[in-house]
Amino acid sequence: MAYESTDGGTGAAGCAEPGTSDSLRTFGAVVQALREHAGLSREEFGGLIGFSKHTVASVEQGRRMPDPDFVEGAEAALGNTGALRRAAPHLARQAGLASWFRQWARLEATAISLYTYECRLVPGLLQTEAYARAVSLDVPPLPDPEELEQRIAARLARQELLSVNRKPPTAFSFIVEQAVLERWTGGETVTRELLDRLEELIERNWNVEFQVMPTRRPTHAGLDGPIMLAETPENRWFAYSEGQQNGRLIARTKEISLLQQRYAKLRSQALTPEDTLGLLKRLRGAL
Repeated sequence: MAYESTDGGTGAAGCAEPGTSDSLRTFGAVVQALREHAGLSREEFGGLIGFSKHTVASVEQGRRMPDPDFVEGAEAALGNTGALRRAAPHLARQAGLASWFRQWARLEATAISLYTYECRLVPGLLQTEAYARAVSLDVPPLPDPEELEQRIAARLARQELLSVNRKPPTAFSFIVEQAVLERWTGGETVTRELLDRLEELIERNWNVEFQVMPTRRPTHAGLDGPIMLAETPENRWFAYSEGQQNGRLIARTKEISLLQQRYAKLRSQALTPEDTLGLLKRLRGAL
């Protein structure tokens, strides 16, 4: 599925995302060395800085770009040497986006607002490593191991966009179908971790609004499929549409206006952010 090689999860053969890099691997190795020198397990270290042990592992193994909160927390927990803080601005990812996604990726990187309605799977910006791996392996053709690791690394690295320390922070709105969360993609353990990740993100990141579209919904403005909208610093709006093996950047004002109307309707039809958080906790408690 071509759409998953960009935002979601699977990707088509030969449509690689940006992978890890030497700088990410080096930074991760330094974090791991300092953590082990301090006598901390990944779980203990994660507890000190407010991240899960899975996030710590992803950073240490060079699969995830550390966001500013991670860097500052790690500095405080590992002696305030300044090494991590000075190294962070020099981190880079390898190039290599799917050709149809490159324009959108450039817009995404500097957008001041990003809106996403998704009915197929959890958007890539919200995925855990285990969920990304599960959806990558679900749809033929199966990627080779190296391609799989690059794809997952790229997806996790993009999540730095969610940081509240970006200047200015990007305002995010996500609307995801309830059925997507109840599908148990990857199994019970993967779903449990995903729900924990979503709860953590909602409660930590004031710039992220997350709403669930309930399964029983007599009226629904999103029946034509996913919607992605981005606002540039110049307050110009763009949209993006993906299908299998292709994607299309939308710049026509009339088309964007239509999608904005639909998205606004979806926001009113979905559960409120507060009710959504309650649903996530109930789903998590049922596992």
